[in-house]
Amino acid sequence: MLKLTFRRAAPLLLPLLAVSAQAQVVVIANPKSAIAALTVEQASALFLGKTSAVPGGSGTVSLADLPEGSAVREQFYSKATGKTPAQVKAVWSRLTFSGKASPPRELPNAADVKKLVASNVDAVGYIEKSAADASVKVVLTVE
Repeated sequence: MLKLTFRRAAPLLLPLLAVSAQAQVVVIANPKSAIAALTVEQASALFLGKTSAVPGGSGTVSLADLPEGSAVREQFYSKATGKTPAQVKAVWSRLTFSGKASPPRELPNAADVKKLVASNVDAVGYIEKSAADASVKVVLTVE
């Protein structure tokens, strides 16, 4: 009887589990950066190559990206830009081909993104909120 009830309830519970399993993503900057906070629109503009600077920043921002196929990367681009990874890749391909911009530096994991941002005052990246620590400054929580 218990198995039968669980089998009927499982399809209803799976979407709830998937939502709670998504990690919260934060955009990070160097603690010495002049960037106090970013809006979603500013983060989107940076990571889609529409701008290379932010108000309050000290100049051109160096972007750090997680690898293709990363769940955090997919979640970040979906929530911050409203685009799929394929659409983002197409945007950067056009910008690179035209010579207008270079894509964010792709790093293998969140620890490397955090390390790059912590060591470069002009760097901005994104990681899971749980990976953020005092070596970086959270400038946006992506909802």
